[in-house]
Amino acid sequence: MKNLTVALLTIFAAGMLHAQSQPSTTGETGVGSGATTLNASADLPVERIGPNDLIGISVYDSPELTRTVRVDPDGTIRLPMLQNHIQASGLFPEQLEKAITAALVHEQVLVDPIVSVSVVEYRSRPISVVGAVRTPVTFQAVGVVTLLEAISQAGGLADNAGPDILVSRQEPTSDGKVTTQIQRIPASDLLNSVDPSFNLRLHGGEVVRVPEAGLVYVVGNVKAPGAYPIRGESGTSVLKLMALTHGLNSYTAHKAFIYRKEAGSGGSGQIPIELKKIMEHKAPDVPLMANDILYVPEANGRKAAFRTLAVVGGIGAAMATTLVYLYR
Repeated sequence: MKNLTVALLTIFAAGMLHAQSQPSTTGETGVGSGATTLNASADLPVERIGPNDLIGISVYDSPELTRTVRVDPDGTIRLPMLQNHIQASGLFPEQLEKAITAALVHEQVLVDPIVSVSVVEYRSRPISVVGAVRTPVTFQAVGVVTLLEAISQAGGLADNAGPDILVSRQEPTSDGKVTTQIQRIPASDLLNSVDPSFNLRLHGGEVVRVPEAGLVYVVGNVKAPGAYPIRGESGTSVLKLMALTHGLNSYTAHKAFIYRKEAGSGGSGQIPIELKKIMEHKAPDVPLMANDILYVPEANGRKAAFRTLAVVGGIGAAMATTLVYLYR
């Protein structure tokens, strides 16, 4: 008899532990009796509610009012048995709890409701990162988001990223209108500086744009012709470009030419430069602008003269070989 009692107590205890370990079967709307809870993420920080956010509303002992609701684009929500919409945009969850409570009492739906509000999903705080980044992305600003974190969300800057990062945000004016404010942040200062003012805090609604770096084109008698990005605040120059192209080929002319578009005219002007003197540090380096074309011509006269000497030298060597053969 004693063994039977111990066995029954063991089975009862195991059943209680199993029941406690089972997850709640409450659906997304959280309909149930008593103090119903919703499947809202408890990890979301408390922020102001905005249009298109998904919020969870729990009303004690009122399963017909307990549900998840998407905030309308106009910033309001609608609950069953309430005739009027409730303004939700711009409120914190605690403030919306009071607004729903007041509406239920005012329209005589409940006498003393106990309302709980949580944010299930934010959709009103988008941050877009576009341009010369590895993975353009749009995400929600939940909690504290900085400019560096936004760039990191996009995989970092691409190889062709320009020297500046542009942050655009909508700001209300004194007359009730909305204007776009653009802030320019040097990428080098953001990535390398210890000054925290460059690492802006983003609140949602911003567009972070990373323009591509300007290109300079090199053609002609260089070892690696091509298009090269302008990097850094100091830009680029003829000497820097010669280093990127791995230097000049043989028989290069003393002069080179920069072809640059003339502002307003749509045409391009030709700027001669003393390339040999620049390479020998006998003339100042020449800065280059985006879309410049640096043309390095061959010295055709020198090349032709060398070929003539090579031919003459070859004939002379052949005659000498013949004479030696005959002499022998």
